[in-house]
Amino acid sequence: MNRWPFLLLMLIGLWGLSEAAHAQPMDDSHATTEQSCSFGMAKGEASQSCHVPFPTGCLVADIPGTDKPWTTISRGGKTFCRFDDNATDWKTKITGSCTRCKSDHCSAQFSVRFDCSQQSQ
Repeated sequence: MNRWPFLLLMLIGLWGLSEAAHAQPMDDSHATTEQSCSFGMAKGEASQSCHVPFPTGCLVADIPGTDKPWTTISRGGKTFCRFDDNATDWKTKITGSCTRCKSDHCSAQFSVRFDCSQQSQ
C-alpha cells in the first residue's frame, strides 16, 4: 500500500491549520491572572460551595471575542457544579457550588480569569 498520498494530505492539512492559527493582536489583548477555589466530597455528602478570591483592582476577563466571563469548572464524580447565580455578582464575589455527591468521591475546581491591566493606570 502506497502511503505517499496519505502523507501528502496530512502535510497539506497541517499547513492549512498553521495558516489559520493567528495570535490576538497585542493592542486588543491583556495579560490575565487566574484564581480558583476547590473542594472534595465523600459519597452522600451534602452540597458544597467555595468562593473564588477576587484580586483587588481587577475585573473578570471575558472570553476573547465574547462578553461572557472567562471561567472553567472541572469536576470529578457524580455531582453537578455551577457558579451560583444568587451568590455571584462577577464584580466583587464569585461562588461555585456543587450538588450532593452520588459517587464514592467527588471533587470540583472553579477557575476564573481576571484582567488586572487597569490596576497600574
